[in-house]
Amino acid sequence: MKNVFLYVIGAVVFGYVLFTFIDASANDQSTIKGRVIEMISFDETGGYSAKGLQTLRVKVLTGTYAGEEVVIENHFTDNPAMDIRVEKGDTVVLYMDERDEVTFHIIDFVRQRYVFAIVLVFICLLLLIGRISGLKSFITLTLTGLIVIKVMLPLILKGFNPIGASSLSAAVITILTFAIVAGVNTKSLSAIFGTLCGVLSASLIAYVTGSLANLTGLSSDEATMLVYIPQNIEFDFMGLLFAGIIIGTLGAVMDVAMSISSAMYEMKSINPEMTTGKLVKSGFNIGRDIMGTMTNTLILAYTGSSIFLMLVFLAYETTVIRIINMDVIATEIIRAVSGSIGIILSIPATVLLSAFLLNKYGVRSGSTAGKQ
Repeated sequence: MKNVFLYVIGAVVFGYVLFTFIDASANDQSTIKGRVIEMISFDETGGYSAKGLQTLRVKVLTGTYAGEEVVIENHFTDNPAMDIRVEKGDTVVLYMDERDEVTFHIIDFVRQRYVFAIVLVFICLLLLIGRISGLKSFITLTLTGLIVIKVMLPLILKGFNPIGASSLSAAVITILTFAIVAGVNTKSLSAIFGTLCGVLSASLIAYVTGSLANLTGLSSDEATMLVYIPQNIEFDFMGLLFAGIIIGTLGAVMDVAMSISSAMYEMKSINPEMTTGKLVKSGFNIGRDIMGTMTNTLILAYTGSSIFLMLVFLAYETTVIRIINMDVIATEIIRAVSGSIGIILSIPATVLLSAFLLNKYGVRSGSTAGKQ
């Protein structure tokens, strides 16, 4: 109980430090926070999507003008997706324009407190229920985020090949995760091998299929925006597409590989006389059970991210042939199916290497740091 209490206290302290650090670093002199203290007037000419104007009194909370009250005109367009409709008491993000005279504009709601709150709840539950395993998971999750944000993305932004950068990042993430969670033994080595086989095969299949299908890699608005970034980098958009597949598939394939490897490891530790043939048979049986749900996981994840687009197609009764041949849809189908193929191929790779290593070296090969 004492350790659990320390884990939770550590999580709260970490969350507070993270919140304070990001909150401070996010407040520059042009993007600041404010709170709506009064709605002076609200002129709306029609329904929800009509043009209109809110005149607001806002108290500036951060920056050079912190503590001052300013009057802001918040204009509405005929596009509800672009409108920011605020009420008294809302905390908002302000843009300060100092070109001719100092003026403020509302550009978004402040949402970070809720984001940080749910992240903190996640960390507390991870440590409270998982204890030492949860702590290891938290460490690997942090390392994964750092590798993606501080290594992979900067390399791509500097012009490095996105497939190479993502493949290297995936390999480092896989090795560190399994080494920390399971230790250095036959279990982790098999899981690492199975994961890399699955992820890289998924990327290769997607690359070949995407090239034959003439995918552009520009099927999303975000990809198109990269064309106009100030760095003037000539991105390999096909490469970026498949880099996304590598990272997007990684988590699911890691889950499958470790589940199979861990189960075979436990079977061998319980029955040291178990033959290679029986281990392989049992491993494949476990893999088949996992495969049915994990392939659904990827398909449903990509389907969920495209639900708005599918509703549009349904509303306009777009034909199936037209839908399948669209760049954005073909991209998502290839992304989901190639990821599922990666999961399937990780199963035999993990099973065969696990059986070989367990019968050749036993369950005590290498470090036993991962044993609980």
